[in-house]
Amino acid sequence: MAKGFSINIGLNSVDPAHYNGWDGALAACEFDAHDMYDIAGTRNFNTRHLLLTRDATSDAVVGLITEAANTLEGGDILLLTFSGHGSQVPNLNDDGETDGLDETWLLYDRELLDDELYALWARFKPGTRVFMLSDSCHSGSVSRQIEYGALLAPGSRSRGILEGAVARRFTRHDSLDEFTGVSAAFVDPTIKLRTPPAAVRVNTYLRNKEMYDRIQMAHPAGDKANVQASVLLISGCQDNQLSLDGFRNGLFTGTLREVWANGTFGGGYKDFHRDIRSLMPSTQTPNFSIVGADNPAFGNQNPFTV
Repeated sequence: MAKGFSINIGLNSVDPAHYNGWDGALAACEFDAHDMYDIAGTRNFNTRHLLLTRDATSDAVVGLITEAANTLEGGDILLLTFSGHGSQVPNLNDDGETDGLDETWLLYDRELLDDELYALWARFKPGTRVFMLSDSCHSGSVSRQIEYGALLAPGSRSRGILEGAVARRFTRHDSLDEFTGVSAAFVDPTIKLRTPPAAVRVNTYLRNKEMYDRIQMAHPAGDKANVQASVLLISGCQDNQLSLDGFRNGLFTGTLREVWANGTFGGGYKDFHRDIRSLMPSTQTPNFSIVGADNPAFGNQNPFTV
């Protein structure tokens, strides 16, 4: 009988000591992690771990993924979900990043590089399934941050699209009772993005350059690592887009929950991605990708199937 191992990560803040004095305060990431933890429970994942804010350190995340790799056999599944800030650092190991940048998750104590994740995927046994959800920003180069300043400008068409998407989430899906004291948000939704400001992004890297460069050079294969598991990712946006936070869920996770409909969704992973994407604004387009071994049967399964 297949085993399910779930790691659900949510950070409502990060350690200012590492991130140039910035705490990255968000509202909904811990809610997101709790919701994914609960879904894993309803789908009979026999091992579940919840890592929230201060507990979501690089050692804790890498340690649990390593434990999953050592525990799971062919046919078993890892569910890995992340809700928090996403960013990028300069790519140094020539691993095929066309924009010269490595995507990162902002964990509490430092950024976790995508090169580190690829190296961890290579530890999983052939036939293992990995389903990853990332409700975070993978937002491109620092220069692109200027474009997002315009995107959020009051009265802009893009801001109107974002506010409409947030309002739709609240009025169609979430109960007003969950938002006691923040009713004004339904009139003028606050737009918070899950990425650090440009100055924080640059200065955090520069202050910790030796460490981040050392991590990259320790993983020279990058995304060319020999991955024999099948890793399926649905992320909250494209690499050149940003993900919205919320009050009860991030926009992506809230929409995912709407499509999942308490487990009544009946399609496969591609159908799941398509239906989530159809409800998202044009400014935030969920991505679907598969790395590692080809496994059509996995892709055709109902999401979260152990």
